[in-house]
Parts: sequence; C-alpha cells; structure tokens
Amino acid sequence: MSIKLTLWVVLGIVISYYFEVAPLLPLIAMFVLLPLMYWAGKKQHREGFPYFEVLTSLTTLCLGILVVGIFMNRGMSHHYTRLDLNKEKAWQVKVIEVLKPNNYSQRYVTQIIAADDKLASGKLLLSLTVDSTIKELQVDDQLLIHTKPESIRPPSNPHQFDYRSYLEKQGIQHQIRTDFASIITKVSAHKTLFGVASKFREHIISKLKEKDFGAEEMGVIQALLLGKRDDISENTYNNYKNAGAVHILAVSGLHVGIILFLLEFMLSPLEGLPKGKILKLITVVLLLWGYALVAGLSPSIVRAVTMFSFVAYALHLNRPTNSFNIIALSMLFIVLVKPLFLFQVGFQLSYAAVFAIVWIYPKLQKLWFPENIIIRKTWQLLSVSVAAQLGVLPISLFYFHQFPALFFISNLLVIPFLGLILGSGILVIILALIDSLPQFVVDNFNWTIKMMNSVIGWVAKQEGFIIKNIPFDSVQLLLGCLIITALVVFLSKPKWKAVLVLFGGIIAFQSWIIWNQVQLYQKEVVILAHRSRNTVLLNQLGDSLSIITSDSANIGTIATNYAIAERIQNIDTVQLKNSYQIGQKKLFVLDSLAILPLEEQLDYLLLTQSPKYNLERLLDSIKPKKIFADGSNYPSLVKKWKLTCAQKEIPFHYTGEKGYYIFSLEKD
Repeated sequence: MSIKLTLWVVLGIVISYYFEVAPLLPLIAMFVLLPLMYWAGKKQHREGFPYFEVLTSLTTLCLGILVVGIFMNRGMSHHYTRLDLNKEKAWQVKVIEVLKPNNYSQRYVTQIIAADDKLASGKLLLSLTVDSTIKELQVDDQLLIHTKPESIRPPSNPHQFDYRSYLEKQGIQHQIRTDFASIITKVSAHKTLFGVASKFREHIISKLKEKDFGAEEMGVIQALLLGKRDDISENTYNNYKNAGAVHILAVSGLHVGIILFLLEFMLSPLEGLPKGKILKLITVVLLLWGYALVAGLSPSIVRAVTMFSFVAYALHLNRPTNSFNIIALSMLFIVLVKPLFLFQVGFQLSYAAVFAIVWIYPKLQKLWFPENIIIRKTWQLLSVSVAAQLGVLPISLFYFHQFPALFFISNLLVIPFLGLILGSGILVIILALIDSLPQFVVDNFNWTIKMMNSVIGWVAKQEGFIIKNIPFDSVQLLLGCLIITALVVFLSKPKWKAVLVLFGGIIAFQSWIIWNQVQLYQKEVVILAHRSRNTVLLNQLGDSLSIITSDSANIGTIATNYAIAERIQNIDTVQLKNSYQIGQKKLFVLDSLAILPLEEQLDYLLLTQSPKYNLERLLDSIKPKKIFADGSNYPSLVKKWKLTCAQKEIPFHYTGEKGYYIFSLEKD
C-alpha cells in the first residue's frame, strides 16, 4: 500500500511542478475528498467498485500537488515575486547552503527574511565576486543587501546544462550578484541546527588540515567522510567518474548503508539486554543522525540518513518482505518534507540503486551459490554492483551520456575495503578533534587513500572500456526502465506476458531510434552560439555538423554537447568568412578589420571582435533587418550598440544576454 501511495504523491508533485498549480485548489479538493474517503471506508463492500481505493489515490495525488505549492510559496501574498522586482530593495537574507565556488564567484543559497523591512519569503541565489582576502560566508550568516534581483539566465548554447531549470527545481527563480563590500553582515544572527552542523564540519576539516595529509588525499578524505568535494582536483574527480566510482566521492546511500551495517554488527550485543532490540534500534538511528550532523547536514546526507533510518527499522522488524514498503515509506516521508528532492539526480540515483539491489540482488543469488567462501563473497559483491548498475543505468545515460564498462572492477577492488576506510576515517576524525591523532595513523590512512586513488586512476586509464557521448533522451530513459524491469521479471519468472512486454519495449526502443534517424537526415539548421572571445556558428545538415569559427581552439563543449543531443556523426571545422547565405537571407559578419558589405538592405548583420566603426552611420547606409553581437565583443561596446539599435528601432540580439539564436531557413 505504501508503494502505491508514494507513486500517487510523486505523480502529484510532477503535475504541480510542471503545471504550476496553486495550493488552494488541491487543499479544497482534499477537504472534499477526506469525508468521502471516510464514508467509503465504512460503507464499501468487499466486492464491487473500489471507491475507497480510488478516493485514497485522488487524496494522495492532491497531497503531492499541495506540498509543492506550499514549498514554492505559489499564490502566497508574502512571496517575494509579488513585489516590484524592477526597483532596488533592501533585502534581508540568511545563508542556508554554501555552494561550490567557481573561478569567478562564490555562490550561496539564501532564504529571504524581509524586503524593505516587510516580511517576505522565498529563496535567492547570492553570487559574490571572488575575493581571496575575505573569508567566505557560512550557513546562518544573516545579510543586508541593497540591490535588484536578476532572473537566472537561460542556457547560452543549445543542449547546454540548463542551470536555470536546475535552480528552479530547488525553488530558486532569481539571483543577486554583488561583491563583499556591498553587503552588511549581522553580528549576532540566530543560529539553526544546520548552521551548527556546517560550522562543526568546517572545524573538523580545519583540524584535519593541521595534519600531514597530501593535498589530493585530503580532498578525497573531505568528500568521502564529510561530503565536501570543493578541494578535489578536476583530474581526480574525472578518474573516479571514468572508473564508474564517482558515487564514492559523495556521502550518499552507499556510505550510510555501510555505516548502518557496521553499527548493526558492533551493537549486536545489545540484543541480549531486556528491550535490547529497541535500544539497539534507537542507538543506531541516533548514531546515524550524529554522523549526518558531523557531515554538515547537507541535503544528500539528510536524504541518505532518512532513507537508512527506515531501513534500520526494517532490519529491526526482521521481515524481508517489507523492504520495498519501508523504502517507499522513506521516499514518501522525504518528498512530503522536501518535494523538489524528487528532481535531483542524486535522489533519483540513490533510490533507483536501492530498489534495484533489494529486488535484483536476491534473484542473482538464486542463479548461483558457490561453495567456496571467497568465490561466494566475490559473487555477492559483483551481484550488488550489477544490480545497482542496472538500476541506475537509464538515469546515468540520460544525465551523463557515458557508461564505464569496467565499473565492476573498481567496485570489486574498492568497495570491499570501503567499510574499513569509513570506519578508520571516523576514528581519525574523533582523534583529530581531541588532538590525539598519532602520526603513524595519519601516515597509514593517507597511504590507504593514496592507494585507492591509484587503483581508481588505473581503471580510469583503460579508456577503451569507457563508452562516451551516448545519445539518450527522455523517451529512451522511460523505455530503458521498462526493458530492464521486463528483463528481470522474465529471467526470474519466465511468462508470456513478460516476454511480450520485453520485446515490445525493445521494438519501441529501436523504433524511436529509427524515427530519430529519419528526422535527423531531414534536418538543416544554422545557430549562432555564445562563446567568450570567439565567434561560433553551427551549421547542421543531417548527421553532419560544420563549426564555423574564428578560433577553432576556443570552442569549449559547444560542439560536443550539440553532437551528443543531435546524434551527429561527422564534425568539421571551417574558418569564419564575412558573408553567408542562410536560406533566402544574407548574413554579413563585421569583424575588427571593419570590411564593409557591398550590398544594401542586408537581412542580418553580425558584429564580432569589437569592430571600431560608427554603427549609427553603418545602419543608415545598409539598413539591416536585425543586428547580432556575440561573446567576442567588449561588453561596453555591446551596451552602446544596444542603445543605438533601440533608437533606430532595429531588433538587437546579444548572445551574452539572450543566449544562442536559431536562424530561420524558411521562405518569407
């Protein structure tokens, strides 16, 4: 029953998010449905139409819709979006999450307290220019900022990671960009449990940094034990990613699950005491949440500990048949408190892996049970890896477009020792906090992490086994999940229905690929992309892509992202010229050489490399229908051009502000 309720709530969350339903409507519906549900429960007979089940499903669906509306403050009079955002205001905000900084800014998620001394609610992204002389902000810091919020920009290039959509799925719609000198920090801000946890984690990290750990090893230790990945080098992260072991670098279900079973083993003597089983359960859950506190109570850690608190309860009941219901209950609890967790990749991967392990692992064990204990343990570990990988395969292909074929090797080599590494790491933290960490323990733990990095690095170097740039869209994601489910059902209980679903899914999957290929060969498009200090035009004709650019060494991931999503097979690079025919229209490129077009009445004019020419005089002479400026121009010049075009009433498109532009190839 809990599985069905969870699925209905999840459906309600999806409906509410994508259709932006205000909370009042589902609230009224629930007030109507609850008495009807109570009446149906009393009056319904065993046979006949299941009124009670239908009403229960509708009520939980409304509940899912309601929690999203409340979480995102839709229709609430105090939400900041009800204010005039075109005027500067004095914003009082509290830092609730510290994000990983980039080369240009330090970023924070903030909760709005007030605007111009009036109570307000909602979240804002705070982006501060990097300043190495100033200490970064901490969770619970309360700030006063006088500024105007900005909308989050859409992707600058086609098929680029949509950061705006990512933030919207966390309830963030606007950002504030400023510097440290423009903010006022409240001296005695109110502290929360999350702030205390974050400060405690930073204290632990400072204690560990006093010891003689290597830089690479320290970065991995922080990620492995405390869930902070800021100090991991790009090379080390890519090694773990290519080896199929990146989950080791995020404190998630794997880590908390290992800690849970370590605690179950260590505290098993408590079962001999009166009420020992209940005492053991309480102790295990408290220690799990204690670890979450040590790791800073980040969203991923809270999610994992919540899930495994329910698993601990399932182990206490000792009823394996309840595993699915317990996991579903944990998921239901999380999405009711934090409904937008549903759209986070980590949440999806965690639950997909856990469900797959609980479901597929026992079936794999039934296929073969070796007598030799070493072979048996290896087979068990391999079964867990295969089950988890099957569960997350469609999701990982959809988001990451690659498959590490040697994932089982890295898991076989590392995971058996991960329990020992986590246990030793917790001991290292405790000893560091009480200033009693011996040097030989530091050396041994540092060597262990170094060896783990070396093993992962060796696996990652086997590039022939890393399948990259795999096109995989949302339809393939759904069909892939259907195929894997049908395959497991068929292998466990061969039946005609399972065979029909399996082959139906495979046929649908292949048909979708063929349909995409047919559509691909009929496609022709020209796109002006955005790239700082460069001009990039993408010309797709069928499965071939021409990259027209002034600097082929400065393209970044524009071509790769586009090629994966569009299933491009052939890519070539062409030097940028001054004049192009796009369908029935002409495009002229005016660069720093300031070579002027011979034609009058141009359709498109593209300004690149900051040409030093009087734009107003040029517009009077050639009268273009639309002006473009890309990322190769100075921003100050772009502002002048924008004003000039506004005065001349000529449409102006700047890729740094509006993102990429798709040229129409149709006839007027």
